[in-house]
Amino acid sequence: MSKSVLFVCPHNAAKSVIAVAYFRRLAAEAGLDLVADSAGTEPDEAVWPSVVELLHRDGVEVDGRRPRRLTADDLAGAELVVAMGCALPAELGRPRRAEAWDDLPLASVDLVAARDAVRRRVEDLVVRLQQGGAR
Repeated sequence: MSKSVLFVCPHNAAKSVIAVAYFRRLAAEAGLDLVADSAGTEPDEAVWPSVVELLHRDGVEVDGRRPRRLTADDLAGAELVVAMGCALPAELGRPRRAEAWDDLPLASVDLVAARDAVRRRVEDLVVRLQQGGAR
């Protein structure tokens, strides 16, 4: 069974969707047996159309993806949880391992800068995971 990485942002409509898209591509290229998913602490109704368009220009399809609420099962099942600009709700439990990427630009202010920052962080994460750890 593959281990999983869970990306969490408040609305599961921008940064976490971007992170999953790049992580899946880069992890596959690196030969890592990891799956990725995302969730939000206060999910929107839909992924932002601007995110779908931006990723489509990068050759990544996210059509049909719907934001969803973070659950206790998500946290318990993930090998690594990456929180982006949100606190993980204490009532859902503690993940095995967690990172906080709280220094990312706001997607609502500059989507391209947020995408670029998320992509760089995901690239770094994939390298660290290849080397045997995520710390």
